[in-house]
Amino acid sequence: MADAQQKVVDTTIANNDVVTKYKTAAEISTRVLNQVIPLCVAGAKAIDICIEGDKLIREATKAVYNKAKTPKGVGFPTCISINDCVAHFSPIASDPEAATTLKDGDAVKIQLGAQIDGYGAPIAHTVVVGASAEKPVTGPVADALKAAHTALEAAVRMIKPGNKNMDVTKAIGQITDEFGVKCVEGMLTHQQEKDVVDGKKQVITNPSEGHLRDFERVTFAENEVYAVDILVSTGEGKTRQMETRTTVYKKTGTRYQLKMQASRAVLGEINTKFGNFPFSLRDLDDERKGRMGIIECAKHQTVLPYDILYERDGVVVQFLATLLLTKNGNVKITTPPYDPAVVKSDKELKDEELVKLLSTPLKPSAKKNKKKKAAGEAEAATA
Repeated sequence: MADAQQKVVDTTIANNDVVTKYKTAAEISTRVLNQVIPLCVAGAKAIDICIEGDKLIREATKAVYNKAKTPKGVGFPTCISINDCVAHFSPIASDPEAATTLKDGDAVKIQLGAQIDGYGAPIAHTVVVGASAEKPVTGPVADALKAAHTALEAAVRMIKPGNKNMDVTKAIGQITDEFGVKCVEGMLTHQQEKDVVDGKKQVITNPSEGHLRDFERVTFAENEVYAVDILVSTGEGKTRQMETRTTVYKKTGTRYQLKMQASRAVLGEINTKFGNFPFSLRDLDDERKGRMGIIECAKHQTVLPYDILYERDGVVVQFLATLLLTKNGNVKITTPPYDPAVVKSDKELKDEELVKLLSTPLKPSAKKNKKKKAAGEAEAATA
């Protein structure tokens, strides 16, 4: 009878098979990002870059895990968010935003991700169109880029077993203050799990008083995974919605008897094609019917909209890395390719504790792990 019972599979990174799937997704996300970056040139259309990014993810995921019917594909649709647009800008052909083109000097945030068997590995990076080592980014945008990179490197060192989320929030705030910039208010780093991109444990940046009052304090633990997301503004970090319509959604699991046939058809297609991962309306069979049907779905919370927000007065930059909290230390499986040669900021981090933190390796050396293991065995022998 025991043999007949379904075997419980460990879906955490304590399972080596799970780690391999995360890393495979991460390799694809990183490769596609590096293919998308050269497309971000003056005159390029944002929609064309988004379409190409998603196409590359689908092609790459089709080439792996083909022996079993493993779900795989886009874990986060390619978004190209420019200057004051905070995130999630991924236009569809029927919207006026499809005409949006890149210009020299634009700060372009690229966010995308692949998933293998429900294990996603998102990544985000910011490029400035036309910038190079010979023509580096300067001024407030350079300060924001350097601050965001520094904050990301601090966060991936502080998000480790036993540490608390609000301490990470505080450290990120200290870093941005020293660089004279602000994190975008209320942005979140989410715990990642199988088929879950917005897990229970979170880190918030630049929280308001309301956020501080209601936000859950948590402690990080071994075998957790996080999408560490840093968004920094040259302005005050205050956001607003404008007329740009949302195109990226994710199903919620909420059940509701939708009235419109178009809405039911859209939800059925979402369940079949995208599972629990975010998707773009571009990838529905009929964009126009999709736009019509998604309204009722969102109204009754059967899908979650990834709203397109804008900074009130400034330019926003972003870096996002996927982080594994393994028993042997933290492993960053997606890393935005920040190039200090292209960013010229005269701002420097001065806080001694944070400077010391940044000088420590992300993962302890093999020698240290062996010593730690030997010390533990010796202590157990004498107990």
